[in-house]
Amino acid sequence: MIVDSLANSDKYVSLHPRFAKAFEFIKSQNLESIEVGKYPIDGAELHASVSNKDGVKAEDAKFEAHNHFIDIQVCPAGSEQIGWKPRSKCVDPKGDYNAEKDVTFFNDKPDTYFSLNAGQFAIFYPEDVHAPMIGEGPVKKLVVKVKI
Repeated sequence: MIVDSLANSDKYVSLHPRFAKAFEFIKSQNLESIEVGKYPIDGAELHASVSNKDGVKAEDAKFEAHNHFIDIQVCPAGSEQIGWKPRSKCVDPKGDYNAEKDVTFFNDKPDTYFSLNAGQFAIFYPEDVHAPMIGEGPVKKLVVKVKI
C-alpha cells in the first residue's frame, strides 16, 4: 500500500507501466466537480469510476482485495477513513472470489486505519486488503483500476 499526495504522484509512475496514464487522467480532472460514473482510459486494462455514497461505520465497511487489478483511490473532496491489513494475515474469506468483479471479501478486521484527504491518493495492490468508504455523510470517491 502507498499513501501520498497527488503532488508527488510522479514519484510512482515507474512502479507500473500504466501508472503514468492513470495519474495523467486523475490530474486532468476537476476532482471537486467530477461527475459520478464510469470513465474509460485505456480499454479494459485501465479505467476509472466515480461514486458518491454515504459513508459507513468502520464495522460495516466492506473489507476487500483484488487479484488482477491495482486500485488507485482518490478522495476528491473532504476525507474518508480506510482500513488496511496485509492479505497474508487475513484468514477468513467471506464467500468465494468473484472473478467477474475481481474481488474477494473478508470477515477479518483491519489492523490499521488512516485518513485519505482531498489531494491525496492510496494505491492498493492485490496483497492489500482494504476497507474504504468509512465516514459520515456522503463520501465521493474516484477509483482507477489498473490491470496487472
